[in-house]
Amino acid sequence: MRSLIALLTLALLAGGPLGAKGQETKKAEKKAEKKAEKKAEKKAEKAPPKVVLSDAEKAAVAAIKKFGGSVLEVAQNDGRLDVTYHLADGKIGDKQLEPLKTIKHIHSLNLRGTEVTDAGLAAIAGLGGLERLHLEKTKVTDKGLAHLKGLSNLQYLNVYGTAVTDAGLKHLSGLKKLKKLYVWETKISEGGIKSIKTAVAGLRVIPDPQIERRRAAIDAKRALAALKIETETSAKKAIDAKKAAATTAKASGDAAKVAADAKTKSDAAAKVAAAAKTKADAAAKTLTDAQAKAKDAKTDDDKKKTAEAVKKATEAKTAADKANADGKKKADDSKKASDAATKAAADAKKKADDSKKASAASTKAAADAKAKFEKASKPPVKKDAKKDAKKDAKKDKKK
Repeated sequence: MRSLIALLTLALLAGGPLGAKGQETKKAEKKAEKKAEKKAEKKAEKAPPKVVLSDAEKAAVAAIKKFGGSVLEVAQNDGRLDVTYHLADGKIGDKQLEPLKTIKHIHSLNLRGTEVTDAGLAAIAGLGGLERLHLEKTKVTDKGLAHLKGLSNLQYLNVYGTAVTDAGLKHLSGLKKLKKLYVWETKISEGGIKSIKTAVAGLRVIPDPQIERRRAAIDAKRALAALKIETETSAKKAIDAKKAAATTAKASGDAAKVAADAKTKSDAAAKVAAAAKTKADAAAKTLTDAQAKAKDAKTDDDKKKTAEAVKKATEAKTAADKANADGKKKADDSKKASDAATKAAADAKKKADDSKKASAASTKAAADAKAKFEKASKPPVKKDAKKDAKKDAKKDKKK
C-alpha cells in the first residue's frame, strides 16, 4: 500500500508544476549547448590554418632570405607568412620572385619600390591565401594585374605610382573580398574607380574623387557655417566696441570739463592767496612802522597815539596772516584737486583713445569677416564667365 502511494506521488510530481519546470530547465540547457557549439564552430572557422612548411617550402624561404627578402610568421599562433622584399639591399626583380611559387601559406607580400615587372607577377598567381599585396612604385602595368585574378582572398592592394589604368582594374572585378585599393599617381580615372566599386561591393578606393568632393563639400559647408558665426560675433563685438568707445569718449569729455573747472578754481584760489599775502606783507610793514614811531615817541600824547597805532597794526597783521595762511591752504588744496582732475582727464583720454582704436579694429575685423563670408558664399566664377565679363566691360568702355 505504501509503495503504491509513493508511486502515485511521484507520478503527480512529474506531471505537476515541478515536472514542467524540470522540462523547461532541460530545454534551456540544450539551447545553451547548441549556442556554445555554434560559437565554437565560428571560432574554428576564424582561426588561422595550422601551417607546417614542407622541405621545399623551407628551401624557398631560405632562397628569399638569400635575395635579401624577409619572411616572418604573422603571429605566434598564426603560422602564415609575411614576405617583404622592399627592404632588400640588392636589386629585386622578377627572378627573385620565383621562390614564391613553392610557398602555399603567404598572408602578405610587399614588393614596394622593386624592379618587378608584369612577367614577375606570374610567380604569385597561385597564392590563393594572399590577403595583402604592395605593388607601389614598381614597373607593373595593366598586363601584370591579369595575374591577380586568382587571388580570391586578396583584401588590400596598393598600385600607387604605377602605370596601371582603367583597363587594369577590369582584372580585379572578380576579387570580391577586396576592401582597399590605393591608386595615387596612376592613370586610373574617376570612371574606372566607379566601375570597380560597382563590380566589387564594399570596396574603398583611395583616393576617390567622388568621396573627396563630398568631403570637400561638407568641409566647405562647415567652414561657411564657422565663417557665419565669426561674422555675427565680429559684428556684435564691433557694436559693443563702438558703444564702449562712445561711453569712454563721454567720460573723457566729462573728466576734461571737471579738470578745467578745477583749474579755474585753483587759479582763483591762487589769486586770492596772492592778494592775502600782499595784504599780510603790507600789514607787517605797517606794524613795523608803527613800532618804530612808538619807539621814537616822547610825549605822553604821542606815546598814547603810537601805542594805539601799534595795537591796530598788530591786530591787522594777525588778521592778514590768518587770511594769508587760509588763502595759501585753499590754493594748495585747489591745486592738488586740479592736478588730480588733470591726471584723471589724461587717463580718461587715454582710455577713450584706446577704446576708439579697439572700436576701429573691431569694425575692420567685422568688415573683413563679412567680406570673407560673402566671398565663400558665392559659387566660384568659371574662367569663361570671367572672360565674358571682361569683354562686356570693354564694350561698355567703347560705348
